[in-house]
Amino acid sequence: MKFSQSDDNYEYSLTKFESMLKTNNVQFFDSAEFEVIATHYLEMGKIALAKKAIKMGLEQHPASVEIKLLQVEIYVLEDKLQPAEKLLDTLYQIEPTNEEIYIQKASILSKRDEHQKAIDTLTIALNLVSEDEDVADIYALIGMEYLYMEQFGDAKDYFIKCLELDYEDYSSLYNIIYCFEYLELEQDAINFLTKYLDKNPYSEVAWHQMGRQYYKTKEYEKAVSAFDFAIISDDTFAGAYLEKGKALEKMKLYREAIENYKITLALNEPTSYAMLRIGNCYEKLKESDNAIQYYYKTVHEDPLLDKGWIAITKYYYRKKNYQKALYYINKAIGIDSENGHYWKLYAQINLRLNFLEEAENGYKNTLIYGNLSLDNWLNHADVLIQLGDFETACTSLKEAVGFHPNTADIEYRLAGIYFSLLETDKGHFHLKNGLKLNPELDYILTELFPMVSKMQFIKDLIAESKFKH
Repeated sequence: MKFSQSDDNYEYSLTKFESMLKTNNVQFFDSAEFEVIATHYLEMGKIALAKKAIKMGLEQHPASVEIKLLQVEIYVLEDKLQPAEKLLDTLYQIEPTNEEIYIQKASILSKRDEHQKAIDTLTIALNLVSEDEDVADIYALIGMEYLYMEQFGDAKDYFIKCLELDYEDYSSLYNIIYCFEYLELEQDAINFLTKYLDKNPYSEVAWHQMGRQYYKTKEYEKAVSAFDFAIISDDTFAGAYLEKGKALEKMKLYREAIENYKITLALNEPTSYAMLRIGNCYEKLKESDNAIQYYYKTVHEDPLLDKGWIAITKYYYRKKNYQKALYYINKAIGIDSENGHYWKLYAQINLRLNFLEEAENGYKNTLIYGNLSLDNWLNHADVLIQLGDFETACTSLKEAVGFHPNTADIEYRLAGIYFSLLETDKGHFHLKNGLKLNPELDYILTELFPMVSKMQFIKDLIAESKFKH
């Protein structure tokens, strides 16, 4: 049973109940009042108060089916599924046509991941109700069960049924668009929203969702237009200004983007994301002082936003202030130590500072955390070579072959390492491979292994290979 703020004596019942709890003077309430009170606290998430209301309600009205159904709801919330099921079985014997019994039974089945059985049970409940509001509620529950089963097409259809009964059911509208997005049907989502807006042209939520779909399809002008309509419908809609700013950025209209981001800061509590975007826009406009100002505001607002620290790091890296860049990249890594891209930037900064051991550690972690591009393997090996650790460099390059087979850059490096270790046969093997794959890259030996490249037999081998080509 649902109650709204307009129900008779609603506020009075709540006030009377809370007063009773403070004074410990037990008062009588009729069963409907206990339903109102317990439902209110459940909806507010105040479970302890809901439980008190239900306990007292059952003491004063031990035969009330509705209060017992609220007790079932508490059991389900607390994962006490066996007592919930036992109580439901008892209530079924009393009121077999009470739809709430089937709804709670479906909730138990859902908790047990028996989603199809939950849907079948909700379908029975659907046949027991007639009010549009109750029908819509059950449609929504069925839609959620299909979502749990990742049957997004079926879920979408049920949320559409909800929307047909209540065109301002924005929760269902969001779920419909979520289903379209998961199915990667952006154009279908646009078509659906177009029809929806024909009937509800001042829905800021729908215009906002329309803009998001156009943004995804890279139709940025249309996205901006949709966000403008959302703003016309509600000029305090911060999300529309934010999304409009992102679309304007894509159109390289950075000043207009900044204006929209700043509006979001004025409408809501300042958000680190909007500040970060403003900083990026100022950088694109080559207004460095403004950019760094907003980057610092970003991390002041949210010190745990690693992207803010990375923005500051890259700012100082471009300015060639590597000491400051190193300080801030350490901040970012302290927040997300498993980000391969951050470790790569850490390695590059340390390399600029000639901190070779730290650079090697950076590239090693870059690879460990999944950034397995050829450049990262080569850079890791090159730093190890500079450190004179040929054996570790060799091990790393052999591992790289598994990800990048038949790569001349790797073969030349392996050749240089083996010649340096006086393993001539292996050196010959890899040098021949390198020359076969790309004879123009022999300069790798000159740059990384100058002593090796000066050996006469190696010069002869290279010259002979180039003559054949």
